[in-house]
Amino acid sequence: MKKILTLLVFVILISCGGQKQIINTPNATKLEEVKESLEYLASDELEGRSTGSKGIEKAAIYIEDFFKAHKIKPYFKTYRDSFNLKDIVGYNVVGYIEGNDPNLKKEFVILGAHYDHIGKGKSVNGDTIANGANDDASGTVAVLEWAKYFSKTKNNKRSILFTLYAAEELGLKGSGHLAERLKAQNIDLYTMINFEMIGVPGAEDEIMAYISGYEKSNIADKLNGYSGTEIIGFLPKAREYKLFMRSDNYPFYNAFKVPAHAISTFDFTNFDYYHHVDDEADKMDFQHMTNFIKKMIPAIEGMVNTTSKEIKLNE
Repeated sequence: MKKILTLLVFVILISCGGQKQIINTPNATKLEEVKESLEYLASDELEGRSTGSKGIEKAAIYIEDFFKAHKIKPYFKTYRDSFNLKDIVGYNVVGYIEGNDPNLKKEFVILGAHYDHIGKGKSVNGDTIANGANDDASGTVAVLEWAKYFSKTKNNKRSILFTLYAAEELGLKGSGHLAERLKAQNIDLYTMINFEMIGVPGAEDEIMAYISGYEKSNIADKLNGYSGTEIIGFLPKAREYKLFMRSDNYPFYNAFKVPAHAISTFDFTNFDYYHHVDDEADKMDFQHMTNFIKKMIPAIEGMVNTTSKEIKLNE
């Protein structure tokens, strides 16, 4: 009887500590892995990842190798979606996990971030490399971590595209190209979320992250509902600065007229190094990044698994 009671207590403890158990599973995001990926993508070796450079080529290879290592397939014949900007060749890198529902897999969710940056910046103490740790190696790493998670759990009824864009810094050219290419294929795009500058937390009295175009759809409420906690909110400056139209979500909104937004934790007061050579890995809050990535997982799972399209544009 004593053994049975002990077993029951153990089961109850496991049940009550469900969230902690999830965090400790082999599928969970680990801070040291987030840090390792970001430190490479924002290293001097990549020379600021300007589109068309040797540095961004190294970043593209890193992303491709990451997808291969975690058995994430390319959506096209290869991982690369190439485009030309005059004499520059750019590459979006696109990974694909097919949905596991025979009907819902025809619908797509896109998770994206731009992996390019500006290359060089104004010299500070002899340093001219604008490493782009927050902008947007942070968002890139988040997308890679979610790709790894879903490749292991297979917990997605809808299909997911994990899209990393070049030429964002040249005017959203990479995401614009991919949006038009997917539109020409007439894919059934349900939602698109772009992740932009999530490397540092906002003020303590602010919600964890905000979404651009907050009023355009019900996506913030739905994501918060799926996650069971308030992650996503409204930032007045996002409307003031028209951020909805200034990030890689916008080409998808234009092409498909579906909910397509950007999520960020940069609130214009918490990071002084936008397009600056000091946008370095050592300025990132890796605990914050890891917590954000983990908290978004149930929100994304809800989005990719509902039987109907609950996220809608507002009238």
